[in-house]
Amino acid sequence: MALVYQPVMQLSGILVSLLGWVLSCLTTYLPQWKNLNLELNELEIWTMGLWQACVVQEEGGMQCKDFDSFLALPPELRISRILMVFSNGSGLLGLLLSGFGLDCLKIGERQQEQKKRLLLFGGMLFWISGITAIVPVSWVAHSTVQEFWDENIPDIVPRWDFGEALFVGWLAGFCLILGGSLLNCTVCSTDVHPSSVHYAVAEQQDQCQCLETETRP
Repeated sequence: MALVYQPVMQLSGILVSLLGWVLSCLTTYLPQWKNLNLELNELEIWTMGLWQACVVQEEGGMQCKDFDSFLALPPELRISRILMVFSNGSGLLGLLLSGFGLDCLKIGERQQEQKKRLLLFGGMLFWISGITAIVPVSWVAHSTVQEFWDENIPDIVPRWDFGEALFVGWLAGFCLILGGSLLNCTVCSTDVHPSSVHYAVAEQQDQCQCLETETRP
């Protein structure tokens, strides 16, 4: 039962990590990190992401403009852009390494120690990818809350609110950390590999046959 449970757990970890990586890439390029509703013109909704700012009109049209300068961005957006790109890269590398370390993959079947190292390193990369996805999202959310409740800003000035990309980013980080934890649990488990069980059973059968031949008159 345990021999069947371990490959299933590995595959579950890969699939959850893949979902987290896709959501992390989606979060990086979504322009809805911040939303702004103008009371003077309720037909328009302004959004801001890491790469561009957009305005959504009630008719369904959407116009976006890329930021002219990286250095002109607020500090949280500059660092968030770097961390999210790093999260995407480390997640992709984790998928490649852990994919070659799966027990269901026949490549390198005789090199089980190296496959375990690939799984362990891939799980650690998923942890790093998840953390580097949660940190910028939480930072932007924290700065948005501070600006929203800042008493020094007049009440007539519109306030930025949470965008949909923040929630997608939190979910992406959770999936990446969960997937990496599942992979690392399979590496740290003490389950015996099926090949070693096969050799042990064969050796035991040989010993039994030797005892039977010795006990015969």
